Amino acid sequence: MAKKSKQIREAEENESRAAEIMGRVRRMDIRTNRLVDDHLAGSYASVFKGSGMDFDRVRNYVPGDDVRTIDWNVTARTGEPFIKTFTEERELTILIMIDVSASSDFGSSEASKRELQTEIGGVLAASAIRNRDKVGLVLFTDEVELYIPPVKGRMNIMRLIREALFFQPSGRGTDLCGALDFVNRVLSRRAVVFLISDFRVNIREEELQHKLGVTGRHHDVIAVAVNDPLEGELPDVGVLRIEDAETGELIELDTSNPKARESYRKQAADRKARMATAVRRSGVDMLEFSAGGDWVPALMGFFRQRRARR
Repeated sequence: MAKKSKQIREAEENESRAAEIMGRVRRMDIRTNRLVDDHLAGSYASVFKGSGMDFDRVRNYVPGDDVRTIDWNVTARTGEPFIKTFTEERELTILIMIDVSASSDFGSSEASKRELQTEIGGVLAASAIRNRDKVGLVLFTDEVELYIPPVKGRMNIMRLIREALFFQPSGRGTDLCGALDFVNRVLSRRAVVFLISDFRVNIREEELQHKLGVTGRHHDVIAVAVNDPLEGELPDVGVLRIEDAETGELIELDTSNPKARESYRKQAADRKARMATAVRRSGVDMLEFSAGGDWVPALMGFFRQRRARR
């Protein structure tokens, strides 16, 4: 039998890879829809639907109207009192931002952080599509790698999952502030923005707090922190070489030394606490999930809290 040509082998490998990718996308799509059906079908709508008001028009003031709705600019131009009227906002725009930097590929359990981030994003997208909202996607590293403008439709969920799982970024680091600046430029109307990241960034807390605060004044921003248990505490496995996935820096730690393990734990806890403090001070809500755990109850609890606040 003649040997297969290089082109044929490459074509077969690409076809096999494509089939594998679509298989994983379909499985995750099925799982995310099942999670929405079983747990989140009504929670999303009760929290986010009708959360704002859209300007409709101005009309003449009549006795009994709320004076707080007077449009003073129109009133000044015409010499007669006019008020603004509003209609309840029925259609929302959901933007899912996912950090696909090199650190997102880490995972000490069966699933990596990137897979968990994708599943969370898929569930949020499926919930939004069920409520006829528009969903968009931003994938970012130290630059914005991919932007899919918000649209409606069931097929949008499949595309979001596929890109979030398999997109190959050109950058390795993380620039949260640059990604938030991009969102502020491309979104002209108020949106619900889910910022999904491990927040493993070298940034001053004040800068992150400021950027989140600016975006939060224009949009409803929810920060979703995804971590791996091994990032917070090292096991006792002897000498361990650790590489920073984003910078490539290598360090060696003797994990059999209790002091070394405790120092690592304290540094990780301090970094995590500083990021969480910056997010809270910005006025943005924050959720924290850990890879390998059941994250759905925490999301449902968050929805209940938001509903109670409303």
